[in-house]
Amino acid sequence: MIVAFVDANRAEFGVEPVCAVLQAAPSTYWTAKRRPPSARSVRDAELMPELLALWKANYSVYGARKLWIAARRAGLGIGRDQTARLMKRLGIRGAKRQKRIRTTRPDPTAARPADLVERVFAADAPNRLWVADLTQVATWSGVAYVCFITDAFSRRIVGWRVASHMRTQMVHDALEMARWARGARLEGLVAHADAGSQSAGIRYSERLDDLGATPSVGSVGDSYDNALAEAVNALFKTELIRNPGRGPWRTVDDVELATLGWVHWWNTQRIHGYLNDLSPDQFETAYAAASTDHDTTGIHNKQPAQNPG
Repeated sequence: MIVAFVDANRAEFGVEPVCAVLQAAPSTYWTAKRRPPSARSVRDAELMPELLALWKANYSVYGARKLWIAARRAGLGIGRDQTARLMKRLGIRGAKRQKRIRTTRPDPTAARPADLVERVFAADAPNRLWVADLTQVATWSGVAYVCFITDAFSRRIVGWRVASHMRTQMVHDALEMARWARGARLEGLVAHADAGSQSAGIRYSERLDDLGATPSVGSVGDSYDNALAEAVNALFKTELIRNPGRGPWRTVDDVELATLGWVHWWNTQRIHGYLNDLSPDQFETAYAAASTDHDTTGIHNKQPAQNPG
């Protein structure tokens, strides 16, 4: 600390006057300056730029645990506490979520499907349970509405849509993307949403019927009845929309292009604690391999089902 303070002020005041104020001998300062750097400081100097690059490559959202995991997978020999210490020196930290604004519009006159999920957002295989929800993003040219459809098993975003309106068509478009990605016929699938009129209409139900899926709708005004989908929305806002390194969001097209990149990162690279620190694609690949060997016990999740991690 003394050496750093003297270094910061020596050009203006000189070494001896600064040392006098600090009540430290100038010889102590010069001895410290001539001392070779310790092995720890040398190693820290090597690791810090690599950690910073990894943090930035992952939307600047990882905290110490996930950055440590990413660093180890990148071949860096580093401990978790060391990662936390160097993050502090770098002035970086993990992103924190904020509260969500409700965007779906309940229609009290419409008949709604039953709630088949009852807040249990877990599945034992892909394409058993999908959850859908909407969120909104303010841009300079108006509001962008974003719809995500997420597979509860792997937390993979299987369909999404960004639009300048909140009509039912945008939910249909996200569903069509999911159908293209997962298959035209998925018997036994439950498609869950909250009680917004965009996802409870006749056309939407007909599309699900074509897919072989059964619709499920949570209760009106109860965020816990679609907690997984709302958690995905919250992470989207935290990791992309409110990220200081992204934006500004001038148009709906800007949001759509950025969402494309974020969804790809979410599915292929992002570390999910709920998935045993794998990405959704890695988790599904491990499941497929284990299923081939008739053993899926090694990849089951053990964390609360509503937390996508």
